[in-house]
Amino acid sequence: MTDSNLLDKMPTEEESLKGSKKKQKEEEAWKPQGPRDPFAMLDSLPEAKQQEIQRALHLFSLGPSLPKTLQQAKSHTYRFWDTQPVPRLGDSFVTHGPIVEGEASFREEPYSLPPGFSWDSLDLSSPTVLRELCTLLNENYMEEDDNTIRCEFSLEYLQWALQPPNWLPQWNCGVRVHTNNKLVGFIAALPAEVRVYETDKRMAQVKLLCVHKKLRLKRMTPVLIRELTRRVNQQGLHQAVYTAGIVLPTPLSSCRYWHRPLNPRKLTEVSYPGLRQNMNVQRALKFYRLPEVTKTPGLRPLTNEDVVGLHSLLQANLRKFHLSSRLSLQEVEHWLLPRENVIDTYVVEGDAGTLTDVVSFYGVSSRVLNHPVHTGLRAAHLLYVAGTTADPVDLMEDALVLAKSKGFDVFSALDVMDNKSFLDNLKFSVMDKSLHYYLYNWMCPNMSPDEVGLMFPN
Repeated sequence: MTDSNLLDKMPTEEESLKGSKKKQKEEEAWKPQGPRDPFAMLDSLPEAKQQEIQRALHLFSLGPSLPKTLQQAKSHTYRFWDTQPVPRLGDSFVTHGPIVEGEASFREEPYSLPPGFSWDSLDLSSPTVLRELCTLLNENYMEEDDNTIRCEFSLEYLQWALQPPNWLPQWNCGVRVHTNNKLVGFIAALPAEVRVYETDKRMAQVKLLCVHKKLRLKRMTPVLIRELTRRVNQQGLHQAVYTAGIVLPTPLSSCRYWHRPLNPRKLTEVSYPGLRQNMNVQRALKFYRLPEVTKTPGLRPLTNEDVVGLHSLLQANLRKFHLSSRLSLQEVEHWLLPRENVIDTYVVEGDAGTLTDVVSFYGVSSRVLNHPVHTGLRAAHLLYVAGTTADPVDLMEDALVLAKSKGFDVFSALDVMDNKSFLDNLKFSVMDKSLHYYLYNWMCPNMSPDEVGLMFPN
């Protein structure tokens, strides 16, 4: 290249000035113009750095700030829960009733959020809003401690889980970023009739609390809970029931998860937590083999014509337990009528035309992260099993057979209700994960898992 060519390529003084201004403009683009968008800042980082930050936040969220055992909880300081009407750790009650009497007045104004964020009531009848919620949950909701398996909700599942009869849009409480309207926080509640010992109480069922991973250090969870409480109080309700995998003040009952492999080979390949040790694939396939067909005579899918009979059967069974739902006909129809890839219910009809037995399970999909072969996992979760004529072990084995035929990889159950009667016999293994039941603003004696009859899917 000649000197003249080089001179042609060299910038003039005017061009240099323009380049300098352009560079300065690019640098100033990072300066805050009002509240900063934390997602724009973090998303500009290289992918590897973003993953490193997400792993660190995940580990932080599982650290000592969230005790998973009562022993850990004893040395934990609950700055938020110590301000709420819930039993303190170690408290025990023999009386029944509200901890704080409901006040006639309630806070009118929403609680304050950090700068750059705003509240939103999510109308989940809108497909666009439902997809936004699906994205938030699938990217930020529960995942296994080793960060290998993450829940993956479908639109159909969320419609089922969050839109039963009488659901309220204002109880779907969301948080958005001002700059781009991105949904980054969520908590929901559903109105429910709950029986606690001998008391029937209308209260809120709280579920699906989720905060974006990049915001978990901003203590947004207590603000979400306070705001939802305010919205529930606006409807005249002052009690709530909720579950959590961590220990808060104070569990009404603590239950254990049990699981039964349906596809042992796949579970072994993805290192599914809680698998029996020292069992190779061939031995596992033989050990967990199931019959090809069901054995309970007359077992069939639930139909619309069965709803009234199933309502009577369930209500008679649930009265046995100290904590249970009082389901309406419309709620039985919503929660238990079969929906493809969401809920399956099977019943047995007696000679007199009445329903004698029922077993139902709902499906939860998970994403398998960083695996060379498998990308997904399907788990069936036991909802209700009750009956008067069928052997409970046979009925549950039929549920395992049916779940396997539908492509589920594992069957999960809690040791609530009468479930202990079949868990060992059907080769379920107890996991190291617990689910704790809580009541907000209600005191009563604690109860054992087999006295719990309340089931509500997250």
